[in-house]
Amino acid sequence: MPATMRDRFTSRSHAAARFVAQRGLLKPVVWSVTSVTVLGRERLENVDDTYVVVANHASHLDTPLIMGALPRRLARYLAVGAAADYFFDVWRRRGLTALFFNAFPVDRTGMNARRVSAKSLLNRGVPLLIFPEGTRSRDGSLGAFKPGAAALASSAEVPVLPVAVIGAHAAHPRGSNWPQPGRLPVGVVFGEPLTALPGESVSEFTERIRSAIVALAEENSERILGAHATSRRHT
Repeated sequence: MPATMRDRFTSRSHAAARFVAQRGLLKPVVWSVTSVTVLGRERLENVDDTYVVVANHASHLDTPLIMGALPRRLARYLAVGAAADYFFDVWRRRGLTALFFNAFPVDRTGMNARRVSAKSLLNRGVPLLIFPEGTRSRDGSLGAFKPGAAALASSAEVPVLPVAVIGAHAAHPRGSNWPQPGRLPVGVVFGEPLTALPGESVSEFTERIRSAIVALAEENSERILGAHATSRRHT
């Protein structure tokens, strides 16, 4: 983490508190109610402190799964984009979101200016987790990607870490209050870091990121889901 102003996003004491909350409380709970497989961590060995994680979004499990699967050195200061109209509208939810996820508000309406922006955090060396679909999928399928994450990474000249979260929709679908019983299989698959190519437009980079996530999901779903994947194909 480069020298910068210290606030909750970059404070060492806040990072230590998050470590306890994430690895001592949240991760054991999520790992106890699901059966988690993590693949591709070796692809992160040469990733520096500042980057943008881009992942599909189908469940409230996605964020804790990704943060729990990342090596601690990469997860320590990771800030997560969270919908301002849901996670920041009530003080208790706002506090818990900040504690567990180092979250910053994302305005989905485009009506409200925010003091903390993804761009300002990235410029200060804070890595980001962004779900470019903008909201959780209703049926688990991958939606269109908004260009913001690719534009941020391209302008800051930092890598994108594509991540496929597999099985989370079935384990904890939108609208459910708690993961389904039976420790259903879920997986987090890290792809090779991507950087914008010379002359590549933001829309082209966005599609390349999305295609990488699609490929990660297609290549690893059967391995992670096992018998559950087979049973779904025959129903």
